[in-house]
Amino acid sequence: MWVLSFVYGIVIGSFLNVCIYRIPKKENIVVVRSHCMECGYTLKWFDLIPLFSYIFLKGRCRKCGTKLSVQYPLIEALNGVLYVVVFIVKGAKVESLLYCLLFSALLALSVIDFRTYEIPVGFNYFIAALGIINLFLNYTNWADYLIGLGSVSGFLLILYFATKGRAIGGGDIKLMAACGLLLGWKLVIFAFCAGCVIGAIVHVIRMKVSKADKVLAMGPYLSIGVGVAALWGDTLLKWYLSMLGI
Repeated sequence: MWVLSFVYGIVIGSFLNVCIYRIPKKENIVVVRSHCMECGYTLKWFDLIPLFSYIFLKGRCRKCGTKLSVQYPLIEALNGVLYVVVFIVKGAKVESLLYCLLFSALLALSVIDFRTYEIPVGFNYFIAALGIINLFLNYTNWADYLIGLGSVSGFLLILYFATKGRAIGGGDIKLMAACGLLLGWKLVIFAFCAGCVIGAIVHVIRMKVSKADKVLAMGPYLSIGVGVAALWGDTLLKWYLSMLGI
């Protein structure tokens, strides 16, 4: 199961690279065939084997020899590892499949948001669709998921209007709404708090070390919070509440 999940993960990771490069440029991610960004060489099937093609070609275009971005194998490998982690933690069930697709969407939107300060709305729609599927699978707890839809996003929407968009972006609001529908209100609140703490710590370090701008892209940090909540949120919440004696 772990081997299969890793293989599927790197294959989908290859598609994520296409999304990461093309969506910000408003290019088609389905019809246009994969090609070298430098010379336009149309890649053959043997140039598209995740991880292995990059290794065999020594990270260069077969046609022009241009050095390829290390992002290609990193995204593929990371997505594969995330799939394995999901199945290790959650086991072989439908929920694991939903979470694997969730992690892929979060990975792609995080890279795009980090570079462009914008979360493409299509990713939020995709996560919301996963939430609707999960809602039907867990219809007895439907109230938890519907409350999750607005528990964090509602607060962020008020913050957005109160600060005229200076404190939070519209994409972050939609992301929390979609993730709330998938995770439920308890886990999405946990995810938001975790994302804010992680974002504050990491960005302060980046500002000190690499002189990063004060403005930060929240998408990557919120995504990390959502990932932690999806895999270990229930366990961490129980531990925290037990520490409080609740």
